[in-house]
Amino acid sequence: MKPYLREKRQFGFDDIPESTAFEAGYLVSVNSGWRSIRPVVNAQKCVGCGQCYFYCPDGVLSMENGKAKIDYDFCKGCGICAKLCKPNAIRMEAER
Repeated sequence: MKPYLREKRQFGFDDIPESTAFEAGYLVSVNSGWRSIRPVVNAQKCVGCGQCYFYCPDGVLSMENGKAKIDYDFCKGCGICAKLCKPNAIRMEAER
């Protein structure tokens, strides 16, 4: 018996939705202020690789003009995006 093989297909950034929670609708309440640290993106260092976008558990990151953008209303400050960022374009800073 031959294993089923899928047809190989090239995927690009145009095949990816604009935001991980774009149509999900489950982020309905704004962060209640319990976050103590937040991620900040340095646009000069951001290369637009999209790793932060793919791994954000809350889907608060989006890519605008090839750079990462964070929706602070729903970000819980977990820091996964900062840990994954190879060019160190995202750093965590104390909440103001």
